[in-house]
Amino acid sequence: MTEAHYHLVVNHFPIIGTILGLGILAAGIFSKNNVVKNVAYVIFIVAAVFAALSMTTGEGAEEVVEDMPGIGKQIIHEHEEIAEKLALVLYILGAVSLLGLYANFKNHSKAKLISLIAFVIALAGVFLAQQVGTSGGEIRHTEIRKDFKAFSSGAESEGEED
Repeated sequence: MTEAHYHLVVNHFPIIGTILGLGILAAGIFSKNNVVKNVAYVIFIVAAVFAALSMTTGEGAEEVVEDMPGIGKQIIHEHEEIAEKLALVLYILGAVSLLGLYANFKNHSKAKLISLIAFVIALAGVFLAQQVGTSGGEIRHTEIRKDFKAFSSGAESEGEED
């Protein structure tokens, strides 16, 4: 497997995990259930680990695809910049989640505050995750790019432009 393949294997979990964890954390906060909150915290920690793996494999994936026709270094650079921001947010969320787990296990008075802080950070993570997912998809899926133009004739659908 190439670095690009490894990147594709690991890069979805930070996005999906953050979205799923946010929903679970919201349910835990709403129901005042620490077990549910702890599930969300574990998901956030795993998402942070996968974010680190995604960042590690991203450089190799870039080397594999950057010179392919229709890709270009600019679109990869934009994806990388957003991914770095998401990774930082997920690392912080992972650390806050560790604190949240500890606070819940110790019945600490700040446990509720930590869950609210984690919720706000996770909201920012979901926002960035959407941008990372879209910009990553645009690298190989030209049909989702803003500047995509559908081809109308057979010759143009072969990849020729006007």
